[in-house]
Amino acid sequence: MSQVPAKRVREVMASTYVVVDGLTTVHEGIVLARKHQVKALIVNKRHDDDEYGIVLMNDIAKKVLAQNRSTRRTNIYEVMTKPALSVSPDMNVKYCARLFERFGISRAPVLENGAVIGMVSYNNIVINGMAVDD
Repeated sequence: MSQVPAKRVREVMASTYVVVDGLTTVHEGIVLARKHQVKALIVNKRHDDDEYGIVLMNDIAKKVLAQNRSTRRTNIYEVMTKPALSVSPDMNVKYCARLFERFGISRAPVLENGAVIGMVSYNNIVINGMAVDD
């Protein structure tokens, strides 16, 4: 009985993602997320020694909407998580799911050679990675 080759993050990730500057307003971020149909925004590095950040729509709901802050006067950097936990495109999806569980996250940018090449989520792993060839 031969073993089925492991699925890699590269095979299941979404290639649709949006990178924004930290000074982008939350309002502009929501417009971009809606336009590109993404559930998170990646916040670009400010310089080579910096790290990527991430902001999920539920971060905006908790930190802006629930606290009655203005989306037009709040910048993405004020509500983002930084550094964003990122994964390699060559990681086995099983370990990616374990990493998500361990750190309590549901999605992460996929980095190759220090650059964002995609976004992976539990949804991508399950829909694109499980029971595909059954």
